[in-house]
Amino acid sequence: MTATDVTGARTAEAADVITGARERIDALDDRIIGLIQERAAVSAVIQEARIASGGRRVNLSREMEVLGHYREALGRPGTTLAMTLLELCRGRV
Repeated sequence: MTATDVTGARTAEAADVITGARERIDALDDRIIGLIQERAAVSAVIQEARIASGGRRVNLSREMEVLGHYREALGRPGTTLAMTLLELCRGRV
């Protein structure tokens, strides 16, 4: 199978560009995953402190701030992304 077959490109030059860009995307995805894991760990610390102090595990007003931040930065799909991120970081409710 050639590079053009794998990438869907019609020329070898385009296949090279796509292959390089995909490698960059893969590296970015690895960094994003690492950051999400780090965010989840920090979120767990916050939740533990809140619960230990007699508070609730989830702070809905804070979650609304996060949703708004993502929506402002990324548009409507940002809200969906933020919801997924919050779900990943809050753990089982």
